[in-house]
Order: sequence, then C-alpha cells, then structure tokens
Amino acid sequence: MAGVTLVEVTPDDAGMRVDRWFQRHYPQLPFSHLQKMLRAGHIRVDKKRVRANERLDAGMQVRVPPIVEGVREAPKVDPAEAAFIRSLILYEDEQVLVLNKPHGLAVQGGSGTKRHIDGLLKNIPNKKGEVPRLVHRLDRDTSGCLLVAKTRGAAAELGKVFASRSARKIYWAVTVGVPNPPQGRISCFLAKRGTGDGEQMVVVDKGDEGAQHSMSHYAVIDRAGQQFAWVSLKPVTGRTHQLRVHLQELGTPILDDPRYFNLDNWNWTRPDGLGEGLHLHARRLSLALPSGKRLDVTAPLPEHMKNTFSALGFDVKQTPEADQDPEEQ
Repeated sequence: MAGVTLVEVTPDDAGMRVDRWFQRHYPQLPFSHLQKMLRAGHIRVDKKRVRANERLDAGMQVRVPPIVEGVREAPKVDPAEAAFIRSLILYEDEQVLVLNKPHGLAVQGGSGTKRHIDGLLKNIPNKKGEVPRLVHRLDRDTSGCLLVAKTRGAAAELGKVFASRSARKIYWAVTVGVPNPPQGRISCFLAKRGTGDGEQMVVVDKGDEGAQHSMSHYAVIDRAGQQFAWVSLKPVTGRTHQLRVHLQELGTPILDDPRYFNLDNWNWTRPDGLGEGLHLHARRLSLALPSGKRLDVTAPLPEHMKNTFSALGFDVKQTPEADQDPEEQ
C-alpha cells in the first residue's frame, strides 16, 4: 500500500496495548476507523495481524497505513487552562512536574466532579503529544506537592519508587488540641466503613474485614496554648485519609476536617482570623528520579493556612526544623 510507514516501538511504549499506542501517536484517528483497519489487516506488527488489546514490546515494527479518511481533529488545548496548570508548577524537567495543588481542587474526576488536575493535564501535552500522568494522589481538600510524570516510562519508574516507600513526604497540619507526647509514631489498622453520610476510614483490629496496617510519624513544631498545634507528619504507608484518621486517633483532629473533626465533641470558641478549610498541606517531597537526580521540593502554604498561621503566631521563617523529617527531630 502506497504511503505505508514502519514505526519502531520505543522502550517508553513497551507493554502498551496496540489501540492505546495508536491513541498516543495518532490521536486524530477514531477508534472505529482503527478497528476497521485492524480487521482488514492493514495494521500489522512484525508483519503479523494483531488485535487491539495485544501488547507491544520494544523494537517491534508497527505497520502504519495512510490515515486519510474518517479522521477527527486532535483534542484542543484550552489556553486558559494550560496557563492555570502551568502556574501551579514548582519544579519541571524532561521527566516530571511537581505541582502545588490548590486546596479544594480534586486530583481526579468522580461523581459531580468536572474540573480536576487529571483533566487539566490534557492541556499541557509533551512534545510527543503524551498527556502527563499522575504518580500519586492527594485528597481534594489537601494542598501541596503533587508529582506528575511527563512520560509513560517515567510514570512506571516513579510508581516503583512510591511502592517501595522510598519517597519522603512531609505534611503540615494544624490540629485542634496538642498531641501528647509531642513526638511519636502512630501505628494501627484502618478499614473503610459505612456511615450515615457515606464511607470513611476507621481504626479496626488486625484481622477485621478490610483491615490494612498504617503508620505515620509526627512532631509538634509549635503550639498556641493547649488549643492548637502546628504538626509535621511523615506517612510511612499510604492509606486513604491516613493522616486525618491518625490525628483523630490521638485526640487532636485536623482543624476544619469535614469527616474526622466532630464539633459536637468540642467545647470551644473559634478564634478570629482563622482560615476556613482542611488544614493539611503536603509541604515537602523528596525522592530519587529515574534520571539519577535527587528531587527535593517544598510547597508554600495555601492562603487559608497562611491566615491561620498568622492568627496563631506560627512563624514559618523562624522554624526551619518544620521541614525536617519528624521521625528525626
């Protein structure tokens, strides 16, 4: 067939399904048109017919026929959304981005969630047209460092780093009450349970249905009397809502936590000047990148936590140990 080209599968594309390989490299091609060409044998891999769900290996030769009929326009980039997502970048190189995720913006879509980080990333594809990929997650109301891979290969390698627990993540929180002792480790089993307004994580016994072990280290950085504390946290495991449940378990829930801070159980008057919103911030992220470089990034506080820090007299500039590992303080 005139105009046929042979494209070699790169190591970055190894393991990818045939249909997803075409979606990445030929986004203008409708899936229905791709299926017709596969059935007709116009698309082949190493001279053999293939199905859409077959996996590719590095070095394979993909036979790509002329794609001239039934094509659609490539997804359009929204310049305003592209500018917004770029305004969040704290660090960037050829492999990764680190974003300062805003408080209140979801990382991924869900029921009733139309605008989220995962969707916004489609507006900043790399030079090959690849959309950046999330490496880990933060809750909607948690702000701070969010790592994003710019290539599929980088995403796979960084996934291994997070799975090995070698990535160091330091969070800051403002708690109602002061943890006692002021430094320590929280280790317990968590499971998801139904409540009156949905599901949330609760502390359970080992061996209970759905029980997963969780562990975090914490250290009190500063306090406002006995009513509030600025706490540094390092999660060792990565369970849903882990830090929020752990601080609740200490009897010092995170300020304005909509799930784990029950106002009915507290007899207190809210001081003037406090910001409103969950006071949990992914402050620092440190890990080895696939390139061999060491990534170490800190994210500035969101506005509502700045207001609270100011109202309570917490001074970030005068407390450098706050960015250190709470296990080592």
